[in-house]
Order: sequence, then C-alpha cells, then structure tokens
Amino acid sequence: MASKQQHLVLAVIMAYLLHATSADNSTIDSSGSVYDILEKNNLPRGLLPQGVRSYALHGGGALEVTLPGECNFFVTVAGKQFQFRYSASVAGVIKPGSISRVSGVRMQVAFAWLGFNQVQRAGDKLNIQLETSTQTFPISAFAESPRCS
Repeated sequence: MASKQQHLVLAVIMAYLLHATSADNSTIDSSGSVYDILEKNNLPRGLLPQGVRSYALHGGGALEVTLPGECNFFVTVAGKQFQFRYSASVAGVIKPGSISRVSGVRMQVAFAWLGFNQVQRAGDKLNIQLETSTQTFPISAFAESPRCS
C-alpha cells in the first residue's frame, strides 16, 4: 500500500511541476503571426522585416523576435532614404501604440548608427526615439514589411 501512495504522491508532484513550469507567463501566441500582434497593438506590420523565424510574447508584453540573421533595409520618405539594421534577435515591450525598451535595432543617422529606445504611434505618424533624438515617419512608410538585403 505504501508503494501506491508513493506513486500517487509522485504523480501529484509531477503534475504540479508541469503546471508550474507551463504557467510562467511565457507564451507563443498561437492566434497569429508576430505581424498580427503588431497590428493588434495599433502598430504597422512593417516595423518588422519579412522572414521572422520565431517569436515569443511574454507576460507584461515582453516580445522577442528571431530573424534568420542580421537584416538591413531602407525606408524612403519624401525622397530621402533611411537605413535600418536589425540584429538576428530583437526585443521590446509592446503595448497598444508603442514598443519600449527596444533592443537589436539601429538606424543610421548621418555617419552614426543609433539604437532605438522606443517606437510610439501618434495618429498617422510614428515617432522613433533614438539615443540622441526622435525621428518622425508617416505610418505609411511602414505599411509593408521590408525585405532584408
């Protein structure tokens, strides 16, 4: 009888541990793609380039995205080109209308590569807060996901 009780206790402990490790607020959103998550948060899908390999959306909006490798692309606004560089791994905290604590994304300004701190939607504009300044783009500049070069 003691053996059956030990097995029962062991089964209960294993079930608890499995439940506890799966309830760590770490999820892969199965309701759609990471581009859908951007749109659900009132942000344009073109903030991420084509070819995302995987993503994880954690509790509190922490978002991690994996690309096949480093990604470079240009965004053209009013005849002026802006170059962006994404690392193979990018992250941030997504909330309706914004992504804060951005990591793994840089934009070339003059001869310097500056990291993003935050991206925030303001009506039909997108404000990208860089290390030393803020650059404003029309939302339409990010309507489509760019291809990496």
